[in-house]
Amino acid sequence: MAIATTSDGVKLHYETAGSGTPIVFVHEFGGNHWSWEPQMSFFTRRHQCLTFAARGFPPSEIPQDVTSYSQARAADDIFDIMDCAGLARAHLVGLSMGGFAVLHAGLRRPERVLSVCAAGAGYGAEKAHEEYFKGISEQVARNFEKQGSELFAKTYAEGASRVQFQEKDPRGWGLFAERLGKHSSKGAANTMRGVQMQRPSLYDLETEFRKMKPPLLVMVGDEDDHCLQPGVFLKKTVPACGLAVFPKSGHTLNLEEPALFNHLLSEFLGQVESGRWKERDPRANPAQIMRTD
Repeated sequence: MAIATTSDGVKLHYETAGSGTPIVFVHEFGGNHWSWEPQMSFFTRRHQCLTFAARGFPPSEIPQDVTSYSQARAADDIFDIMDCAGLARAHLVGLSMGGFAVLHAGLRRPERVLSVCAAGAGYGAEKAHEEYFKGISEQVARNFEKQGSELFAKTYAEGASRVQFQEKDPRGWGLFAERLGKHSSKGAANTMRGVQMQRPSLYDLETEFRKMKPPLLVMVGDEDDHCLQPGVFLKKTVPACGLAVFPKSGHTLNLEEPALFNHLLSEFLGQVESGRWKERDPRANPAQIMRTD
């Protein structure tokens, strides 16, 4: 347990365990630093692992002004925490909101990023649903403010891409919902308005993604409908990108399918560290169906 002070003066709670090549885990909107326990326990066997509570998520500080929250700030917070922990470079792993943060971190400071794993990153990215996403995000923010986290968590935790987790692991889902109910209503509302609603679509960053340097693994559940196509987009756009689709799975992949998540992430990290996670072979031309000469 430690406290990092960001470059704009916000105090963030973080925890580290293990030794070896560092991994930084970045949580989703519906989670917190505890969301990565199955990964912290597994990867500390070979890595120095770090997890933190994003600004607005207790026990980290909760800035009251929404202007203290943004997608760029979320990426910068990762590097500020790395600085405080003495990490020059690290593998970055994020889910959903955290997935967006690690993608932006990989674009902004590639020299400090060994690799990026982005799971469930896609909400609000689809151009056809941009305005709807912003509107529903504002409604979510208002619900947190008016109903409070404890009450609204019961609704939010049963979203269309959360019920898969509930069906597979009611006990694990119950713990997720209980922790969601302890979020700061103010922090949740500010995060929704400052980060979720304002972040650019992944499709608007196509030029940047085509030049992305760190190796990338994208994970997505096949019933996490609004992340599927953005996942395919990243696969087709980022030079050294792999795409893993989890069958009969929703949004909360690292908790819903921890064994599969850990296995795929472990294989990815091993290939990156051995220099075997490379850009797509030019012979694997997507325009070719069968070779004839």
